[in-house]
Amino acid sequence: MIILRPLKLEDYENVLAWSKDDTFCQANGWERNRNEEELHMWWERCVTNNTEDFHRLGIEGDGQLIGYVDLACIRGTEAEIGIAIGESGLWGKGIGVHSILSLIEYAEKEYSITTLIAETHEANTRSRKMLERVGFTEVSRIGVEEYMGKDSRLIQYKLDLLDSQK
Repeated sequence: MIILRPLKLEDYENVLAWSKDDTFCQANGWERNRNEEELHMWWERCVTNNTEDFHRLGIEGDGQLIGYVDLACIRGTEAEIGIAIGESGLWGKGIGVHSILSLIEYAEKEYSITTLIAETHEANTRSRKMLERVGFTEVSRIGVEEYMGKDSRLIQYKLDLLDSQK
């Protein structure tokens, strides 16, 4: 069972393990084998630093942190979303779809969000399929960024929750 929950300092060991997963680091732009003290300080900020326009929740599976979702740039009824599944061995198992659907529900209930924005790399086919599966539509292709060691075009997506409820 997958649930969204607040982040905890005790989750750090899981985050440390992610920092040693080359595939995860490459896909998420993380420095590999990051300095543990620096990583711990970063994690402390993640746990304590939710603001009015940014909220990060942990994805829990089988009683442990396996990733996180972000609700960012919250402005009025619009926000951006993000997701990271920490263990690359868990990718492609539907965790992302379930987590994004839970985040959408959370965004509607807690923030009255009606429009969600997302961005991913053209080469990240899993992310693209996940976004499209939950109802996001492509709205533009602007920018290029490195993904998995190669330049990849950025694709912007949008989900209008009022339209999807009709």
